[in-house]
Amino acid sequence: MTGSASTPSADISRAIVTVIGSRGNVCTGSLIAPHIVLTAGHCITPNTSYRIIDNTTQPPRLITVSKVATHPQFNMQTMLAHRATADVALLLLPASVPKKEAAQLGVPRAPIAPGSRFTVAGIGVTAAGSDAGIGTVRKAALAVTGHPGTLQIRLVDPVTDNKRAGMGACTGDSGAPVFEDQDGRTMIVGVVSWSTGPGNADGCGGLTGVTPLTLYKDWIVKTARSWGAAPLD
Repeated sequence: MTGSASTPSADISRAIVTVIGSRGNVCTGSLIAPHIVLTAGHCITPNTSYRIIDNTTQPPRLITVSKVATHPQFNMQTMLAHRATADVALLLLPASVPKKEAAQLGVPRAPIAPGSRFTVAGIGVTAAGSDAGIGTVRKAALAVTGHPGTLQIRLVDPVTDNKRAGMGACTGDSGAPVFEDQDGRTMIVGVVSWSTGPGNADGCGGLTGVTPLTLYKDWIVKTARSWGAAPLD
């Protein structure tokens, strides 16, 4: 997470996990049930095994993922073009992670209006092209910009407004949960799909692209229940 040194509240931090793939990719995930992790669809690739880092132990423990499921409508090329797609996936763990707690699952309040605030929390790097800060949970309070809808939301640091580098998702924050406060409850309502540098250039600190769960929550709940768990909502 670039431009931010803020640590999320305990209820957010306890839900965040690091997802690593056998091909070297690193993403952020969030527990939505004691042994089910929500992440981005583009974090999951064929013929790859995945593990979760449990940093509540010393040294950290690696937990092998039992099963993965990517939304059947996800399209990688569409996501790489920063267009809307079903960029969500689930990971099944063999057991719950000690000292971690699932967060509540929801959908964004409708209609989503420009200027609405969301909180993004991830384990990504603090500077594009670097590995600095990877693995440490940070948050960013961002605002909706452009023309939001049920397919995609674009977030921006309200202070820098995509004109210069500000807070936003970066490498490793893919799949990071996007939170909205709803009637005193902190709900996961989306996942991070992509980011840009200022002025929509390559990099980080400009826009943060989010896939809202509005159209995909039913699939998430159905899949989780087929694995023997019910997400918190």
